[in-house]
Amino acid sequence: MEHLKSQLNLDELMYVSTCNRVEFIFVSTSELNDSFITHFLNEFNEDWDQKHLSLLVENCKLWNGINAVNHLIEVASSLDSMVIGEREIITQMKDAFDLSRKLKLSGDTIRIVMRQVVQTAKKVYSETNIATKPVSVVSLAYHELKTRDLSADARILFVGAGVTNTNMGRFLLKHGFTNFTVFNRSLERAELLANLVKGKALTLDEMPNFTEGFDLLVCCTAAKNSVITPSIYKALLAGETDNKIVIDLAVPADLSKEVKNDFEVDHISVEHLKTISESNIKERKKELIKVRQIIYEAVEEFKQIFKMRQVEIKMREIPERVKEIKKKAIEEVFSKELDALDDDSREVVDKILDYMEKKYVSVPMIMAKNMIAKNEIEHNED
Repeated sequence: MEHLKSQLNLDELMYVSTCNRVEFIFVSTSELNDSFITHFLNEFNEDWDQKHLSLLVENCKLWNGINAVNHLIEVASSLDSMVIGEREIITQMKDAFDLSRKLKLSGDTIRIVMRQVVQTAKKVYSETNIATKPVSVVSLAYHELKTRDLSADARILFVGAGVTNTNMGRFLLKHGFTNFTVFNRSLERAELLANLVKGKALTLDEMPNFTEGFDLLVCCTAAKNSVITPSIYKALLAGETDNKIVIDLAVPADLSKEVKNDFEVDHISVEHLKTISESNIKERKKELIKVRQIIYEAVEEFKQIFKMRQVEIKMREIPERVKEIKKKAIEEVFSKELDALDDDSREVVDKILDYMEKKYVSVPMIMAKNMIAKNEIEHNED
């Protein structure tokens, strides 16, 4: 990032990478055209050949000025996410900004932009229902599971130790469950999840010999065929005959149809969860009018904030200039007259000068704010 900032003569830079996007936020006076973007991407990764660079330039999206601010607010508010209403993106945006600030890549402009972005996203999530109904299969699976009233010490088996089961493990651990066993093709990967949930790790080959039984089976592997066959399921039961809960989040399903036909199974399928998810997404989309109104107001507010900040920056030298004038008046221009004053009179003069110094600093700022506000009102009336 430091190299990129230097080579492109960027004033500020911030980098965001999520599950479905890579974005660069930067401040620059350069003209933003295909040549600039090509140079930018080439400096980012010099190993990309011309064909790859051309493909990237052709497909990248560019936002500039206030449109960039609007875009970032939409991103943080999850309107530009794979799933509308998923709040994780606001944390990713905040973390990216914190890192850029820590590395001294970003500055004042990105700071005030990100402050408005985060504040607006928080308002979207708190004042609308865009994130109230769960839509991810993992969160929906847990919501379904809550209705089954499992005890905290229920015996939970994971078959598969990928991202989905890991997220499910976090949910269960967070809500007080304590008894976990993880089966996975790779023992090393099984141990990663087992360590997370403070459980036991085994390979898939050990399932037929498992003798501890279970209350909940959560399966999600990348296998092309059913992993939980009738014989495997019977072995996992360890002689128990009561109804068991099975959450199958795999596509294609890990639980074979024969298991559902031959055994008492409370089956929570990914197809069922996706149906609920689609319904909840429709409910979330009903909130878009409210959300866009909040974003519109935030963008308009930012225009004022940005104008005022430019005035503040330009007027930074006023306090120092006033101090210089005051010092010159005391030490040079009126030094003889001040030396002739008694202590009480000198104290009064000092108080007057201090008062005038403060006013000379604050009055121009107040006048500038009033002028900006007046111009904005007249613009809106026009």
